[in-house]
Parts: sequence; C-alpha cells; structure tokens
Amino acid sequence: MTTTTSLGILLWNQAAGWPSFERAARRIDELGYDYLLAWDHLYAIFGDPYQPIFEGYTTLAALAGMTKRIRLGLLVGANTFRNPAVVAKMLTTIDHASGGRAVAGLGGAWMELEHQAAGIDFGSGFGQRLDWMEETASALETLFAGERYTSPAGGHYALDDFALLPRPVQARLPILIGGSGEKKTLRSVALHADMWNAMGSHEFLQRKIDILQGHCDAVGRDIAEITFTGGCKPVIRNTVEEARRVWEAQMANNRTPMADVLDDDTFWVGTPELIAEKMAEAKSLGFHTFLAELAAPYDDETIERWIGEVVPMVDGQPRT
Repeated sequence: MTTTTSLGILLWNQAAGWPSFERAARRIDELGYDYLLAWDHLYAIFGDPYQPIFEGYTTLAALAGMTKRIRLGLLVGANTFRNPAVVAKMLTTIDHASGGRAVAGLGGAWMELEHQAAGIDFGSGFGQRLDWMEETASALETLFAGERYTSPAGGHYALDDFALLPRPVQARLPILIGGSGEKKTLRSVALHADMWNAMGSHEFLQRKIDILQGHCDAVGRDIAEITFTGGCKPVIRNTVEEARRVWEAQMANNRTPMADVLDDDTFWVGTPELIAEKMAEAKSLGFHTFLAELAAPYDDETIERWIGEVVPMVDGQPRT
C-alpha cells in the first residue's frame, strides 16, 4: 500500500525580519503543507550566535492567528527553558488559539552558550538533561489526557497535583520528540511520543529504528503508533550548480561559513529528482513525513517546488 507523503517546513527564525517570516508562513499554509515549525533558541544556532532570532512559543502563538489549517510546533522545544506545567499551559493555549493545531515538540537542549548567558540551569551533562526531558514528557502526556500530575519523588520538578484547565482542543495533543540518543531519547520516544524526528544517512537511521524497536518491545509499545519524521534542508533548482549558489547565499546571510556545513548530509541541494530520490530512500525505512528546515532569506522556489513537483514524483500521484 502506498502511503502519501506529509510535509512540514521549519522556517529558520534567525537572521530574518518578521515581515518576511510572516509572508513565508502564510504561503506555506496556503500551499497545503501539513506542518509549520520554528526553532526554540535564545541565540542563533547556525554561524555567529549573536544574530537576531525570534523566541519559539510566542512565534507559534503569532502563527496561530495568521494561518488557517497547518499544524504548529517547535522542532523542538528546549526542555531546560521552562517548567513542564508552564509548557503544558502554553501548548494548550496555542491549541485553542489555533483551533486544535498544536504539536508538542520536546528536546533535551544542547546549546550551552545561551544557557550560560541567560542564567538557565544547563545541568551536569546531556544525560541529566534527557532525564529532565523524560519527566516533562511524562507530565505532558498525563496532563493532556485530563489527569492531574504530581512529580515523582527525587525528580527535577516538583509539580503538586497540578491540573491543566482547560484541556487542549485535541483529544490527544501529539508529542514530538527529536533526537536519536540510544539509551535515553529513544526510550522516551517509545514511552511517550506520537512523533519522532531524526535525520542522517540510511545506515544511521536504520540503526536507530532497530534500537527504537527494542525500546518499544521493552515497554510494550507498538512502534507503528509512532510517526517517523525525517529532517532535511532542501534547496531545489534545475541544476546542482544553481541550487548551490542559492545555498551559499543563504549561508552568507546567516553568517555561516560554508566549511561548517559542507559535511552536513542533511542539506539536500540539487534537482527535484535528487530530492525525490533521497525521500524515497527514507520512505523505505518508514519515514513518510518530512520536515524541512529552510534558511532565510526564505526560498519561494524550493517551498513551491517541493510540494508541487517533488512530492508527486515520490508518491506517483498529484498531491491533493
């Protein structure tokens, strides 16, 4: 059975002005994309960190009022920035403001500089931050289901019979966990996630799927309940050379040396046929949703050709 491809776009919310961000967001919604996403950082994460970047959750709240049908989320929410009770309230508010279109993106957070500068606890290491994320994922799943939540003894948080009112519009506000850490992140995916975002080579992703399957077996979860979402950064033109010129201009705008990104295999820079081939390869592993990160200045041609030209190649039929 052929599974139709779903598409989302994350607009890099760094090195961009709000008018261009808003214009691109509206166009993505109009074209029929399934997801519209943003980063959750205080400093720019590509190139020079001291560039303008919009805050994540307030960006989603603004997008709720300017879009009509597309689902909205962070790729992914920095768990260290906020208490899980506050996150639950913000996501629920966005869900109501958007008429039931919120997605709860979660990640452990990784950028030490922004934590140090803002005075946010970065923890003792990545393992501890993933433990904190696991606590938040458990709390959100419980609260979104309409149950009160009390944090376990000895945990990082101290929610005390917290009640989430009102409940989200969606019967189950989906939780998306990003990352591929084998011991902790993928176990959290198995326990709590409706969606899992990963990126990398065919071999890398196959290994992570096998490990995720093991975690699902251990906790009694059907892996088929989890939507795999593949991350990528496409630039689409008629020739590789033309696409490369666009890519280089984007990186210059984001103060990012090309030497820093040349080995990043998540940049898919080339023809529609090349992008379709990479998507088909990922689909063979079970990735039927693709979330593209697009750098400013936002590339209208890639936005329009990915959904209008590439996806029909992958699915063998026009997108409806």
